[in-house]
Amino acid sequence: MFHRKVVPEVVPEETVVWNCTSDACIAWVRDNFKEADTPACPICSSNMEQTTRMLPAVENPLIVE
Repeated sequence: MFHRKVVPEVVPEETVVWNCTSDACIAWVRDNFKEADTPACPICSSNMEQTTRMLPAVENPLIVE
């Protein structure tokens, strides 16, 4: 008998992200992984704007609440 490993369903949720404002760059960062209150793009150093995306939930283990 072979049993398949049960994989939990990944349910996306609305997540706050920061998108690069440069037309030549596609970088984005989750809000809970940003390094500053208003982050600069980690790829091209342009400004970033806050928006939302439907993404699987990911907790940042470095954040202490």
